[in-house]
Amino acid sequence: MISPTITLGSAMSAQQVDDFYAALYTHITQPETELIYHSPFELLVAVLLSAQATDVSVNKATVGLFAAANTPQLMLNLGLEGIKTHIASIGLYHTKAKHLMATCEQLLRLHDGQVPNERTALEALPGVGRKTANVLLNTLFGEPVIAVDTHIFRLGNRTGLAIGSTPLAVEQALYRNTPAQYLKDAHHLLILHGRYTCTARKPKCATCCAQAACQYPDKQLS
Repeated sequence: MISPTITLGSAMSAQQVDDFYAALYTHITQPETELIYHSPFELLVAVLLSAQATDVSVNKATVGLFAAANTPQLMLNLGLEGIKTHIASIGLYHTKAKHLMATCEQLLRLHDGQVPNERTALEALPGVGRKTANVLLNTLFGEPVIAVDTHIFRLGNRTGLAIGSTPLAVEQALYRNTPAQYLKDAHHLLILHGRYTCTARKPKCATCCAQAACQYPDKQLS
């Protein structure tokens, strides 16, 4: 459900949506994940660890983790306690370590140790839900899907780009509203804009590249 702290904007017009994305696309020259990875498996692990954690904290933890184990079999060899040692600085690390072990077992048993490129198979992995699957499908396989995290949920409702009471509703609104030429990059354009400009407590409206299209009623332009 929408938090009472989120101020809803009026729905953007089709022209305003196009202007909004065009501004982001011009301003954000590298719409890509800030998670550091060198293989599909490493990205899967990083995204699993990123739930309720910042990319910065995940990157700090995975430097040592990937140096010790960068394949499903090596991760299993590391063991549950070994994984916990590397990720103890990340929230919910006990549960995440268990999910990671179970995911590695399933990758080896069902997918020859490879990250599957199909939604159903991804969502069947322990700890992988729709949002994580969308991140992987978009980042690894170039599919035009959008993972709605807290930043995108807030931004969609606040700006009027995609209004919805749940992450799924916002995701569906984004698919309806986003011009086809921006769909592939939309996830990273929106998450980076939400992370650094359209922030939770004090959005930087005065310096926002897309302020002209934004329908946030409380935006401060001075």
